[in-house]
Amino acid sequence: MMERFVFAPLPGRVVFGAGTLDRLAEEVAGLGVRRALVLCTPEQRATAEDVAQRLGAAAAGVYDRAVMHVPIEVAEAARTHAAERGADGYVAVGGGSTIGLGKAIALVSGQPVIAVPTTYAGSEMTPIWGLTQHGEKTTGRDLRVLPRVVIYDPTLTVSLPPRLSGVSGMNAIAHCVEALYAENGNPIAALMAEEGIAALAGSLPGIMAEPGRLDLRTRALYGAWLAGSVLGAVGMALHHKLCHVLGGTLNLPHAETHTAVLPHAAAYNAAAAPDAMRRVARALGAESAAQGLYDLANALGAQTALRHLGMREEDIPRVADLATANPYANPAPVTRDGMLALLRNAWEGRRPDA
Repeated sequence: MMERFVFAPLPGRVVFGAGTLDRLAEEVAGLGVRRALVLCTPEQRATAEDVAQRLGAAAAGVYDRAVMHVPIEVAEAARTHAAERGADGYVAVGGGSTIGLGKAIALVSGQPVIAVPTTYAGSEMTPIWGLTQHGEKTTGRDLRVLPRVVIYDPTLTVSLPPRLSGVSGMNAIAHCVEALYAENGNPIAALMAEEGIAALAGSLPGIMAEPGRLDLRTRALYGAWLAGSVLGAVGMALHHKLCHVLGGTLNLPHAETHTAVLPHAAAYNAAAAPDAMRRVARALGAESAAQGLYDLANALGAQTALRHLGMREEDIPRVADLATANPYANPAPVTRDGMLALLRNAWEGRRPDA
């Protein structure tokens, strides 16, 4: 007999497919937005300028100061700039950093965000916000920050370099893995999670070899949409807690950190969540979930050792303490000794034993 469960789909509109960026002005107008501020990182200024041109008179300009982990001072500066420009909505063009900045503005203003993802991060489908202050990243859930419209146009991901495509895709896979053993998981989210892993694992290696193939880019973006959807629908566990600590405290690169930690978080939870790990392995086409995740990261040319991402060996005890101080719900008990061993393995970049 199937167990009882709760599934609460989030509000929001998804426009998916090649060329859908052409509908941006229509979608913005449909929300009643008159002056949309286009947000981006400095590196994506050219893409954001193109988006602003598409909006014409409805554009309130381009703000290109988005950075990783959304430092509070960056969020406050963006809020001030938006008010000065008379913005009543935001088009976030990019990955998690840019969409996170849009969420930080919406958290205070309540004004709508339209997300145009150019990576596989998944933040666009969630009501989760994050802000970093004094070396500590705080996260929360609030429907005000959930983008009202998400435009998934795979043509915008073709220029994403293969290396970044790989780690961005592994970040998305992490959302799916944790959804399969989430405390508040359900059969619908599990179906989406397994399909998301399969879509990403089945397309990312091909993107490494042929980054311009639109069919593979479309498949990967589909997987990222599913990953973001489950990230927003259920709670996350140990893996995300560790990555929040590593990112907020040590300022490690977001997607790369998820990639290095994920196999070890899966190994840590393997005995406590055997059905979830069977589903992960099946989606990967591997015998072991943890080893399959590690091998996929290697196949994508990703860095699998935290020591190569800027983490020092002496940081391990500090991160272990922070990870166990206020742990997320997790299938296996989160102990300091367990965290020390997990972090040591991830720091060295070892392949999991099983």
